Amino acid sequence: MQVIEESATGRPDPRRAYVEVALREEITATAPESGIIGASAGLREVLERVSRVAATGSTVLITGETGTGKELVARAIHAGSPRARRTLVKVNCAALPEGLVASELFGHERGAFTGALERRRGRFELAAGGTIFLDEVGELPAPVQVALLRVLQEREFERVGGSETLRTDARVVAATNRNLEEAVREGRFRSDLFFRLNVFPIQVPPLRARAGDIPLIAEYWASRYARKVGKTIKRIDESAMAVLCGYQWPGNIRELQNVVERAVILARGSLLGISDFELPSLAKGPEAVPPARAGPADERQQIEGALAASRGRVYGEGGAAEALGVPPSTLEARIRRLGIDKHAFRRSTSAPPALKP
Repeated sequence: MQVIEESATGRPDPRRAYVEVALREEITATAPESGIIGASAGLREVLERVSRVAATGSTVLITGETGTGKELVARAIHAGSPRARRTLVKVNCAALPEGLVASELFGHERGAFTGALERRRGRFELAAGGTIFLDEVGELPAPVQVALLRVLQEREFERVGGSETLRTDARVVAATNRNLEEAVREGRFRSDLFFRLNVFPIQVPPLRARAGDIPLIAEYWASRYARKVGKTIKRIDESAMAVLCGYQWPGNIRELQNVVERAVILARGSLLGISDFELPSLAKGPEAVPPARAGPADERQQIEGALAASRGRVYGEGGAAEALGVPPSTLEARIRRLGIDKHAFRRSTSAPPALKP
């Protein structure tokens, strides 16, 4: 794909062309990890917006469901920017213990809290001159939201337990699978922080909204995994592909990737068929992966028990989704359906003091 704006003289802008080349190279290099492959209108629109904002220093908010490839979009933005030679620092805000988020982002001084045996630089210091990618930014606790707002407004912060004011020129690219506008209305996310993050929004479409890309993605991963395990896979059977294209994919690209990998492992020949994909269960749709054989009351009890054990965390190692053996996106959907407030299960832990606003 080529999206090059013309300058006022009517000729292609050389800098725009450079940005486009960098973006294409980055997408080619990182597609295997993120699964952002395809040529649909939705994907072309995403890349068009990436090409427009990459060379600027503007803050970007990437939204989309789990598994849609938001990190690849962040990588493409960094690769097409003047900061490309500097560091891209990635932070999964949902994976950090709530009490240590401030320390991870802004650093801490020696003795700032129990276990702080030496001064530590935070992610914003490490990202100096580069880009910091805040994944799952909607999971940030309230005190850290205040500190992040200060960074975005004044470009300065303090280490936990310190009094020295530090400045940062790191570009902020954030991502979330949550509806932050709804979180603002419910008082769970600061409205002023949302507006500061939402300078240039990019919505990554779910896989079901670009079903035309599914055959290309599935064939790509089938070929890749076949080489990895030493098999020869020529193609995916048409009937199997039809079911893949008709499935809603609540886990998006990541779920499709896992399904294809399993099919390649199960394959006995060079053609991937329905039996290899275990499609009878897939064909039933997203609810084919139950947390347990239980009624609504038992389902609520199981989910609440898992949330209590994980202190409200759904994703990652030790999260409620792992405990229940279901994809995080599936569990999130059931939490919403049952009206469970996962944030109510979070408990305060021994942690460093909150940063000053």
